[in-house]
Amino acid sequence: MTPPHPTTSQGPAPVVELVRAGFAYEDGPPVLEDVDFAVAEGRAIALLGRNGSGKTTLLRLLSGGLKCGRGALLLDGAPVAYDRRGLTRLRTTVQLVVQDPDDQLFAASVGQDVSFGPTNLGLPEDEVRLRVREALEALDIVALEDRPTHLLSYGQRKRAAIAGAVAMRPRVLIMDEPTAGLDPHGQERLLDALGRLREGGTTVVMATHDVDLALRWADEAAVLSPAGLRTGPVADLLADDELLADARLRRPWATAVARLLRARGLLAPDAPEPRTPEDLDAWAGAGSL
Repeated sequence: MTPPHPTTSQGPAPVVELVRAGFAYEDGPPVLEDVDFAVAEGRAIALLGRNGSGKTTLLRLLSGGLKCGRGALLLDGAPVAYDRRGLTRLRTTVQLVVQDPDDQLFAASVGQDVSFGPTNLGLPEDEVRLRVREALEALDIVALEDRPTHLLSYGQRKRAAIAGAVAMRPRVLIMDEPTAGLDPHGQERLLDALGRLREGGTTVVMATHDVDLALRWADEAAVLSPAGLRTGPVADLLADDELLADARLRRPWATAVARLLRARGLLAPDAPEPRTPEDLDAWAGAGSL
């Protein structure tokens, strides 16, 4: 078994971590090789990469849905045991929300679906009801508790699926393309809900193709390319033209605007870059541009 990495003075120890991880599907080439990926408490991490780069596979390795072919998955510094006890411990710490909510919702009503996980943990009925209520409030869908899941809109189904994961009170919430298929209003409502979860102490990892969303929302980025996985501050990685080209990602809108402003002397070299159109509006209103 691969030994855990020692804790460093650079920051908090990871909650969950892949160490030199590799994986290949049966009779297929390696999807991931020698991947090191640590998820520390309290972060918002955007996982980016082209189609087929291995993002979904990486998320499933982190959540225990797949087992590393090489390397190890660590939880609080210790290797995960892939038996019932070990996986239960992992899944009460790390929860995965898949891209299509219809692959996750199965109960007759929203409340029943959200209660499934806590009930399976053997929690008392009062505790289950409390967790369901908290999750529904966090995702702003209390009014949908008794609604049949098949009558929900797509955005409502997305939030109901996330609520089911939140009811497990995970320390790390992992989501695969959570904003895919949502209109702008639906995206904003979802991001507001994720903001409330982060304020409550939940670490969020989001796989997305949207570089503008990643720059606006995340603290850190993890970019998968043919050269491997690179991690770091989101603004630094998404300003690296060579990395973006290798990963087949476009330059974020805000990064392109900042370069233009600096080239014309309208933005100081050491000034923070805008991340949203609202940032530009605020700076213009304050006479900064």
